[in-house]
Amino acid sequence: MTFRTRVFLAFAAGLLLPLALVMYGMRHEMTARLTAEYERRVSALADLVQQTFAADAARVDSSVATIAARLAADNRFRAIVVPGGDIDRGWLLDYGAGAMRAGGLVVLRVQDSAGRVLSSGHFRNEFDRRDDALPQLLARDGSPSPLVRMRTAEGNVLALTRVDSFAVAGRRFVVLGGRRVDQDYLQRAVTDPDLGLTLVTPDDTLRVGGDSAATAGVVRQLTLPYVDDTRDTAVAGSARIMITRRSGALDALRRGVDRWFIAATAATLLLAVLVAAWLSAQVARPIAELARKTAALDLERLDQDFATERPDEVGALSRVLSAMTTRLRLGAARLREAERRATVGDVARQVNHDVKNGLAPIKHVLRHLGEVAEREPDRLAAVFEERRGTLDSSVDYLETLARNYARLSPATDRDRCDVNAVVRQVLHGTAGRRTAVRSLLADALPPIRSDGVALRRILENLVGNAMDSLTTDDGTVTISTELIEQGSARAVRLAVADTGRGMTREELDLAFGDFYTTKPGGTGLGLSVVRRLVADLGGTLRVTTEPGTGSRFVVDLPADGGSA
Repeated sequence: MTFRTRVFLAFAAGLLLPLALVMYGMRHEMTARLTAEYERRVSALADLVQQTFAADAARVDSSVATIAARLAADNRFRAIVVPGGDIDRGWLLDYGAGAMRAGGLVVLRVQDSAGRVLSSGHFRNEFDRRDDALPQLLARDGSPSPLVRMRTAEGNVLALTRVDSFAVAGRRFVVLGGRRVDQDYLQRAVTDPDLGLTLVTPDDTLRVGGDSAATAGVVRQLTLPYVDDTRDTAVAGSARIMITRRSGALDALRRGVDRWFIAATAATLLLAVLVAAWLSAQVARPIAELARKTAALDLERLDQDFATERPDEVGALSRVLSAMTTRLRLGAARLREAERRATVGDVARQVNHDVKNGLAPIKHVLRHLGEVAEREPDRLAAVFEERRGTLDSSVDYLETLARNYARLSPATDRDRCDVNAVVRQVLHGTAGRRTAVRSLLADALPPIRSDGVALRRILENLVGNAMDSLTTDDGTVTISTELIEQGSARAVRLAVADTGRGMTREELDLAFGDFYTTKPGGTGLGLSVVRRLVADLGGTLRVTTEPGTGSRFVVDLPADGGSA
């Protein structure tokens, strides 16, 4: 993840997380408060419904009790029900209607102990009908006032009904009456526009308030006894009064808060993207420029300028890099001077030593010839012939030294070079030697940018060292080439492997130094020259070796148009 991306994410998170926390807290708090308010309103409506039903039940109780008391004291009623008394049937039939209207009831029935209807205010023609089940169902002590569905002349009616009894001349009579329960009745209890009441019976459903049929849900439920007296025999059941809320203020407020939250989040996100992009660019651009300049630094190129007038941290870093580059320039100059002097001194000492070694035999021969010329001039020619071989070998030695020292600073002219062709030239030069050199050359290798002579020197030194390391006649030396591809970079790999004596770790650490050798008569310049030539060609050199097993030298050189 880039620094710019981290800055963007941190800035966006710094804006969005507090906003999300605030919006969530506001929504949660508003929802909690509105929900609590709804609970209070629902509880108030439930209490009001219960109080309304209780008050009406009390009024029905009072009306029914008054009617029962009047009948018990009415002589005409007594004369009718006493055996052998006068029967004024017309008065008895009309009594129910008048008493019902006077008591503010919608249903009224007077029955004897056998359940026979003596007078009915809501349905005059049901006199003498026997219905003993309804009084028994209504006479349960301690139960809430039941809702009863009864038949009237105009149709069925739902009434909040109570029952009472009285005795005349030793006989028990029952008076039951009730008040109508309909939508108008329920509407009196509904004062909250967001709440509604739904009365559900096994035979019908009454709904007031709320969203008509489309309610958001039931929030409270009350249960009342229910009796259906429209059949031949009264059947008991239960009715439910449900308090419903409509999908109103709470949901609308939640949707409004959600819309504002989404809008605020989108605006904040856009602002965060713009500000974070600008801020990350302001931070990343100078850092990227510093990274580019720093990447170009090496001991051969310390000309990067880090000077800046910026007063911020980037400016401080630039000034630190500038001071560091100045110190590196001075240190590199001193290092190159010290290296040059050390190299010149080492080379001078080595040249002095090697030249002395080559001149010593010549000096001895010349001194010997001088002595012979002085003492035995006639033998000078014979002695010269005897010592001529020493002179020739010493001169050859000095010429060889001159050629080897010329390799210390080889000049390389870059041109397209066929690696396999150079390998074949080196193989041709090894023909006739005791050890044969094998080759494993890859086909269709791309050319490299190199001086053919430099590449040949690399191969000749590596092959020569490999052949010299063999300790048995059946040892092998193998040259191989192959194409290496790593992404868009391509390189030609050149490997020289042998089955010789190998090197220890200590020998490997010294192998590429100047004038280090383990071979009698060696100059110690072969691997040193290889290292310099490979570096000049922009390649890499690796060695794997193990004492008693052999060594493998691997050179990777960038293909024409690629990089190693």
